[in-house]
Amino acid sequence: MGSTVADVIIETLVASGVERIYGIPGDSIDPLVDAIRRNKNIHYVQGRHEEGSALEAAFEAKVTGRPVACMGTSGPGSIHLLNGLYEAKMDHVPVIALTGQVETDLIGHDYFQEVDLNKLFDDVSIFNKQIVNPESTQYIVSMACHSAKIKGGVAHITLPVDVLRMPAESNDVKTIGKYPEISYNFDPSESTEAINASKNPLILAGRGTIGHGSDVISLAERIGAPVIYAVNAKGIYSDFDPKVLGGLGLLGSKASINAMKSADLLILLGTSFPYTAFIPKDIKIIQVDTNPENLSKRYNTSIQCLCRVSDFLKSVKPEEKKTKFYQTFVKDKDSWVSELEKAENDKREPMRPEVVAARLSKKVAKNSIVVVDTGNVTVWGVRNFRTDTGKLFLFSPWLGTMGAGIPAAVGASFASDRPVVAMVGDGSFAMTMSELITARKYKRNVKIVVFNNSILGMIKFEQEVMGYPEWGVDLLNPDFSKLAQAIGIYGRRVEKIADLDAAIDEFLSVQSPGVLEVIVDPDEKPMPPKLSFDQVKGYVTSVLRETLSDE
Repeated sequence: MGSTVADVIIETLVASGVERIYGIPGDSIDPLVDAIRRNKNIHYVQGRHEEGSALEAAFEAKVTGRPVACMGTSGPGSIHLLNGLYEAKMDHVPVIALTGQVETDLIGHDYFQEVDLNKLFDDVSIFNKQIVNPESTQYIVSMACHSAKIKGGVAHITLPVDVLRMPAESNDVKTIGKYPEISYNFDPSESTEAINASKNPLILAGRGTIGHGSDVISLAERIGAPVIYAVNAKGIYSDFDPKVLGGLGLLGSKASINAMKSADLLILLGTSFPYTAFIPKDIKIIQVDTNPENLSKRYNTSIQCLCRVSDFLKSVKPEEKKTKFYQTFVKDKDSWVSELEKAENDKREPMRPEVVAARLSKKVAKNSIVVVDTGNVTVWGVRNFRTDTGKLFLFSPWLGTMGAGIPAAVGASFASDRPVVAMVGDGSFAMTMSELITARKYKRNVKIVVFNNSILGMIKFEQEVMGYPEWGVDLLNPDFSKLAQAIGIYGRRVEKIADLDAAIDEFLSVQSPGVLEVIVDPDEKPMPPKLSFDQVKGYVTSVLRETLSDE
């Protein structure tokens, strides 16, 4: 039997560095599935829902930076991929999406499961092609992988099933073995002068500073700058460093807001922080980014540095400041942490969610990957899971999708042998809990902590803030721990504070997938820092207005 188009696709993916493909078989991709079966150099992960498969691929790519593939059959199977692919698009990670299609002689006939996938996937993709000629297979797949890696995003290929079965040449795949390193030339003098002239410099660090955290801290110490981090930079900086004030915005700290109000120079390192309502309009800004589209996209940037964070840190050598601006906020930070600890040490039941996040933070291994889902749990994960450096935190920072937690944990576990712990709300858990079966099937040692308050807590809070009655947010939940046990993995439910520490210890020690369900207070509000409840409405409204205008 000679090679087919399906064989060439898989061979080209492997040659381009793809190690894994997530998805569910289906009639229009069965030739592709069989090619995967016969190729020993690619690992297939059978998901239980294509959305979960695409999220798993996206989060694996977040950890490794390498391209990962996912696939869906014609019509609904491919449509289901989209939410996970938008996660990859908005976080700029390389994912190859392969979608089955009806036979070419049926395209345009309103046939069963015929969907115009090229049109449907056009917005989510940076590369979007359909294979119609077997001779172009290798080229198209190579270019898809190339585009995903270079541009950072989703490369989509539509695959009519009759084309997949056609014979094709299996040549040596010519891929770029080592990508050329981009060099940036910028004049550091303007930034150096601006920092020297400032009395109160402040650093806002994003995901672009990963791998350079210690150098950023060295700069901060030299110029006396407090460090605030964007949510997707959580874990790069120690929450116990007096210079590090925490996050900014609705997830941030009082100290961060006070520092932003008092700063005369803001240094944005590797971030395109979206919530401009928290940035003073008249502050002088240095922005460092490798993407020219991000420079001055949201702010009136005074100094634009088109370069890597590492280039900036090596080239900009300001004078050391004797007066350290960050010392101004030591008491503010201590006061904020004391407020957090008051909630974390509260003995009332149902438990406050802050208690769970804080105790978990003290017990999770130093080298863990910590996944934080979307919702109120994001607040507890950013604020109350205080940590030193060493852990890798993963969020859905730009798409903000509920239900990312379980598939994210599965994808991250394939990418690394580090322990993986996910903090997930009950609403999110129910959305993608079928991927626990994937975790069990492939023996992924992922640990899922469910914050069960039987309500969509963030939506309830938003309804209250906007003056709407609480409605449509109550949840009828099963016993999630028993559901985990029914799947064949560890499951335990905790309702009493007295049982929590022992339960976490046991949960983390089990060498298998596990679910720890904790019953928490449904009325706990994720209050923004330094705002009364009556003030929240105007603040949230302004943030929503800013966000919508950006889009």
